[in-house]
Order: sequence, then structure tokens, then C-alpha cells
Amino acid sequence: MSEEVKNNEFTFENPAYRQTYWHTCSHVMAQAVKRLWPEVKLAIGPSIDEGWYYDLDAPFAFTPEHLEKIEAEMRKICKEKLKLERFELPREEALKFMEEREEPYKVELINDLPADAHISFYKQGEFTDLCAGPHLDSTGRIKGNGIKLTACNAAYWRGDSSRQTLQRIYGVAFPKKEELDAYLKEREEALKRDHNKLGRELEYFTTVDCIGQGLPILLPKGARVIQQLQRWVEDTEEKAGYLLTKTPLMAKRDLYKISGHWDHYLDGMFVLGDPYDETKECFALRPMTCPFQYQVYLNRQRSYRDLPMRLGETSTLFRNEDSGEMHGLIRVRQFTISEGHLVLRPDQLEEEFKGCLALAKYCLGTVGLLDKCTFRFSQWDPANPNNKYEGTAEQWDHAQSTMEKILKDLDVHYSIGIDEAAFYGPKLDIQYKNVYGKEDTLVTIQIDMLLAERFGMYYIDENGNKALPYIIHRTSLGCYERTLAYLIEEYAGALPTWMMPEQVRLLPITDRAADYCAQQAQQLRQEGFRVEVDSRNEKIGKKIREATLEKIPYMLVVGDRDMENGTVSVRTRKGEDLGAMTMDAFLSKCLSEIASKSKDI
Repeated sequence: MSEEVKNNEFTFENPAYRQTYWHTCSHVMAQAVKRLWPEVKLAIGPSIDEGWYYDLDAPFAFTPEHLEKIEAEMRKICKEKLKLERFELPREEALKFMEEREEPYKVELINDLPADAHISFYKQGEFTDLCAGPHLDSTGRIKGNGIKLTACNAAYWRGDSSRQTLQRIYGVAFPKKEELDAYLKEREEALKRDHNKLGRELEYFTTVDCIGQGLPILLPKGARVIQQLQRWVEDTEEKAGYLLTKTPLMAKRDLYKISGHWDHYLDGMFVLGDPYDETKECFALRPMTCPFQYQVYLNRQRSYRDLPMRLGETSTLFRNEDSGEMHGLIRVRQFTISEGHLVLRPDQLEEEFKGCLALAKYCLGTVGLLDKCTFRFSQWDPANPNNKYEGTAEQWDHAQSTMEKILKDLDVHYSIGIDEAAFYGPKLDIQYKNVYGKEDTLVTIQIDMLLAERFGMYYIDENGNKALPYIIHRTSLGCYERTLAYLIEEYAGALPTWMMPEQVRLLPITDRAADYCAQQAQQLRQEGFRVEVDSRNEKIGKKIREATLEKIPYMLVVGDRDMENGTVSVRTRKGEDLGAMTMDAFLSKCLSEIASKSKDI
């Protein structure tokens, strides 16, 4: 162990210590709840990326006042400096232990463990919890004034919507109050940028209960942004040699059985019909595009000269995500993605993978997200107990070593994610965090050496023999809904001019200027601008304020003098007054900004 690691072992700089600290806090919170309301039943309380949560079954709804009482009791427990002691019990004794304490959720968890298991518990004072650990050695290690309970939401037991609805209390803690204060300030700023709040306020999207969770409605503004991104990505992919396809939104189970998705992904699919009745036709909405696009390749016999074949599609996909995972536009059940598949010879693999990564980095860089992206090499786990993976160990070792070499040659700095590969191959995941630090995959590039054989996707090599190609699964910009969410958060709603749903707003000062503004607006539309005229009978100051709040890049104020001189008075959403310009001068400025995909305004 290096001196640096040793010195930081018991500090917040060490992620393992930080998680242990927060996990112990979850036990302190549970103890505080049980002291205050002994009738509350405990479910689970893990540490998470930022703090912890505990799921509770209470006969009342927790309010902010309840959370304040819990915080105060937690501070008392910290001052008591209670020792945390670990002990084990055989399964039957563990069951009796929790049954006597009338903790049904703990009993269920124990019942799910093997009969010969020895179950670990942690005791602190009068409180004992079922837990694998680890924990701090004393509640005195936790600084009471550095604790904050941040939220309380509904949560299904074990993420199952058919089970009991619990209450999930979130918390965070730091060794110093100053660190907590800094975190809360950052969180306040994050809330201002939260796409789930800001995107609704700016009218980019909405959700409707009678339509369903994870099925957002893109309002005209949001639909326009995504349209611009889709058109740009499709044009960019065409220049990179991609062939555009359009494939069905559903297929018979037969297709998914060939691909393996029926065996490995059935729970994540929306099925039309009885999936277990082989006597009747059964369809499923597609959760992926690959088996559909393969049919383009299979339309006729291919030669080595036809490869690589690069297929791209703006695909609508459907995935039955858990209700507890839904969040605004970031995780939804129906989404649109810049999906594509490359069919290639083995000798083309490195060059084509390099091209896929370069294209993804170009797209992410152009929209302004690349600098905050991280890379993860997602690999298989040969010990996965759920039989998740297809293929042999030799095939996986070959695929992963090939990908490792490619990433090394490309000087990609990455973390490793064990047991996070697709069932048919390893992948490079390009990750991004939302304003709260929650990480999701934005773009993925996968090497697939298995599915081509399942579909009989042979080509004739230079010697006239049948050969199996490699396949790369990839996206250029990922899921458009998720990308829009991150863009709203990154720019706090003030998207670059080229992708804004409304780029220019004309503001007549008087009724006399309204017709002039309408003429100017028409000229702007002819040049491809998205423009509106605010001809309401309102004071100009109010019009400017509202346009600024709506993040409109340019406001063109028009009065009598502008009409006389053939000009417009230009203001920006940053509050800059650029003065009077001719329309030609304004057009020249803006067209240059849009053509360069500038992110400055």
C-alpha cells in the first residue's frame, strides 16, 4: 500500500471510507427513527453515490418536521459514541431474532438466503440491524452537525410495483459542517439546473399520469431541439459512410429468439401476447435495433468487397424499466436513439472501432458534453450466477483482449466495469453525470463476435470461402431524450443558438412597428431561422424580461427610429446591448455563429 493511500485511508478522499461513513449514518438514522416511532418497520438502508437512504414502512407520512426530529436524534446518537459490534447467527436463529422484533422485511431478506448461511448483524446500543457491513467502529466518528436529511420519496419494496409502497428517506453527511454547507450550496445550484424542473418550466416536455410513467410528452420546444439534433446526426453519419435504414418497431418472438434477447432480456420487453404460449403468435416492441438492421445485410449475399457495411438509424425503442428508475428524460420507457451497426471483416475491426469512437467524440464535443464524459470498459463476469452471457470463455477472452488493445492504441483512459458487458460482447461506455452526480451511459460502442453466426451473416472472402464478420454496435449521440436532459442541465436551459427551438424574437415597441417586425421575421425565416414576433400590447421592458427568462439568444427591439433607418436594435439573453444593426449585418453575425456550432451565446 502506497503512503498516499495509507494516509488517505480514513478520510473522505477514500471512496471506500466515504461509503462506510454513509452506511453507518444509515444505521444511525434507522436507530433514531426507531427511538422516536418504535412502530416503524425497517426495510433496507444502503449507501449510494451521494449519501444514503433507508426504506421505511410507517403508519404516517414523513414531513419536513419529522426529518428535523430525526436529524436531532441522530446528533444525540453521535454524541453517545456507541460502539458498533458485529456478530453472526445461523439462519434459523437470525429469523427468530428478527421475528421477535417484528421486522417483516428483514425476515423476508433472511428467508431469501441459503439455509446454511451465517447471517451478520451490527449492534449499536439498543439498536441492531441486519447488515453485511462494513461500518465505522463508533457512532462518535460521525459529526452530528455535518448531517442533513435531504428528501423523502415513495419507493416500492424491492422495486416491485405490486409490493408494498414504502417511504425512502435520503441523507448525506460530511466530517465537517463547512463541507456540508458547500455541498448544500452546490445542490441548490443543481436544483436550478435540474432538467426535470427547468425542462418543464421552459416547456420542453411534460408527463401525464394517464399516459404513464417513463413516457414523456415532448412539447414543441423539446421536439424541435431533438429534430435539429437528429437531422444533424443523420447528415454527419451520411458523410461518414453510413447507410440510412428504417425498420419496424416490433417483431415476432422468433426474431428475438434468434438474437438471444428472448432468453436474456424478456423481462425488459413490452410483449404483445402470451410469451409462453408457443401455439399463438406473439410480438414484442423492440428494445434494440440490431436484429432488425441485420436483415438489411442479409437481403443478399455479401462479399468481402462489400465490407465494412455501416448502417445507421434514428430508432424508437421500448424498454420496460423499473418504475423506481424513472427520472424525467434521463431514464424513460420509450426513447429515440442514433443507433447503428457496422458489419466488417476481422482485419477492419480496429480502424472501424476508431472511427466509431471518433464520431461519438465529435458529436459529444460539438454539443458541449464531451469534456465531462468518462469512459468505462464494460466486461463480462465468468462467475455470473444468472447465466447472462453467450459464448465460450475463449471467445470472451479474445474479444476483451482485442478491445483492450484497441483502447490502449487509441490512448483511451477508462475504468473497468465487471459484469456490465452486453450478453454478446464487451463494450466501451461513455458515461455522463447529471447535476446530482448520478451517472448514466450516454454513448456505447460494443464489439460483437457472436450474433453474426446466430443470424447466418456470412460473407464470401477473397478466397471464395464463407467467413463470419465482426459486428460493432454503436451510437453517435446516444438517446436523444437523455441528451436533451443533459444539455438543459449543462447550459441551464440556454442552449447554443444552433439548437435552440426559438433563436430570435422580434419585439416591437409600438403597434406601428408590428408590421415591420413581421416583414423582418419573414426574411429571417427564409434564411432558416426559428423566429417569433411578440406583438402583445405590453411594455418593452416586460417583453425583454420574459424573452430573457425563456433563454432566447437574440432579441431584436424595433422602434420608430429603427423603421426609419432600416435597422433592428440587438440584445442578447446575457443582457448585452449590441446596438442598432442592419438586418444583413445581423444575419451575417448569426449565420456564422450557427454554421460554426458556437457554444458562446
